[in-house]
Amino acid sequence: MIGKTEIFVNIGTPPLLRSPADLGRLFDQTAVWITEHYLTIGVAMIFGTIIAAILYGIRAFGMRLCRPDRSTGHWPTIIGQAIARTSMFFILTLSAEIVSSYAAPPGALAATVRFLFTVATAVQAAVWVRELIIGIVEYRAGDDDSLSTLGSAVGIIRLLVTVVCFAIAVLLILDNLGVNITGLVAGLGVGGIAIGLAAQGIFSDLFAALSIIFDKPFRRGDAVRWDQTSGTVESIGLKTTRVRALTGEEVVISNANLLNKELHNLARLARRRSILSFGLAYQTPPEVCRKIPDIVGAIVAAAESSHLVRCGMTGFGASTLDYELQFDVMSDDPNVVFRIRNGICITILETFAREGIQFAYPTQTTFTAAPDGHMVMPYAEPIAKT
Repeated sequence: MIGKTEIFVNIGTPPLLRSPADLGRLFDQTAVWITEHYLTIGVAMIFGTIIAAILYGIRAFGMRLCRPDRSTGHWPTIIGQAIARTSMFFILTLSAEIVSSYAAPPGALAATVRFLFTVATAVQAAVWVRELIIGIVEYRAGDDDSLSTLGSAVGIIRLLVTVVCFAIAVLLILDNLGVNITGLVAGLGVGGIAIGLAAQGIFSDLFAALSIIFDKPFRRGDAVRWDQTSGTVESIGLKTTRVRALTGEEVVISNANLLNKELHNLARLARRRSILSFGLAYQTPPEVCRKIPDIVGAIVAAAESSHLVRCGMTGFGASTLDYELQFDVMSDDPNVVFRIRNGICITILETFAREGIQFAYPTQTTFTAAPDGHMVMPYAEPIAKT
C-alpha cells in the first residue's frame, strides 16, 4: 500500500479515501511518522511558523498601504489591495507544504497536503491577478465621479476578469489532479468564438467603453463636438454615451460610433478662438482700409482676456471689401467667450461709427441707355417742363 501511495505522490494525484479503513491506515501512518520524526517535524514546524508569520506581516502591511487615510501613490495602493486579499488558508497550506517537503511525511499525508496547497495556490493567484487588474482599471477610470459615470462598464469588466481568472484557476487545478482538460479547453474556445460572433456589436461597444476608460478622450460634463452634434456629455454607459445638444435635445450615440469619427473636446481648451468676418463699403478710402487692422487690433487688446491673432483684408466681394478678424479668448467657459465676443463686436460698431467708416450692405448699380443706344450713367437727365 505504501508503494502505491508513492506512485500517487509522483503523478501529483492525492489518494482517495474510499473507506474508513483507508482513513484508519492514514491515521496510523501519520502517528508512526510523528513518533519517529518528531525532531524533524518540530524544526519544520518552526520554519513553517516563521514563514506564516512573515506572510501575515506582509498581508498586514498591504492592508496599511491601501487605507484611505494614506497617500502613497496609485501603484502602492493597487499592490497593497492585492496583498491584503491574501487568505489565511493559503498561508496555512504554504506552511504545511514547507513542513511536508522538509519532514518527509507518509505518502498519503504528503499527497493530501500537496492537493490542498495546489488548490489554495491556484485560487490565491486568481485573486491576486483579479485585484491587480481591477485596481489598474479603476485607477485609469479616474476619480469617484468618473467611476459613477462608468459604473456599468467597470462592473462588467470586474465580472469578466473574475470569471476568466477563476476559470483559469479551475483548469490549473484539474490539470494538476491529472484530469485531461484538452477537450474542455477546446469546448470553451469554440463556445467563446460563438458567443463573440453573436454579440460582436455588444463587445464592440464594450471595448469602446474600455477605450474611454483608459484613454479618457472626454468625461461627463465636457463640451464636445461630434459629427453634426455639439453639446455637453451627460453620461457614459456601457453601450452608449448621452450628449445634451446645444438645441436642448438628448443625443444618444453608440460608443463604437463615437470613437470611429473625429471628436472635438472643447472642455480642454486653455483658450477659444473666434473668427469674425465683416465687410466695408467700396467707397472706403485706401488709407482708411490700411488702418483697419490697427483699429480693430487695439479694440481686441483692450478687451478682457483677449489676444489678437490676425486681422486684415481677405478679398473683394460683390459689394464689400472683405475683412477677417481672428482673436483668442483665454477662457474655456463658452459663456465668457460669448460675452467677450459680443463686447468686441459692439466696440467695433461704435468705433467705426465715430470714425465715419461704413459697413457695406448688398448694393446693385443700374445702367441705363439713351434712345440712341449709348450708356447713360447712372440715369438720364430729366427733361425740363416748358
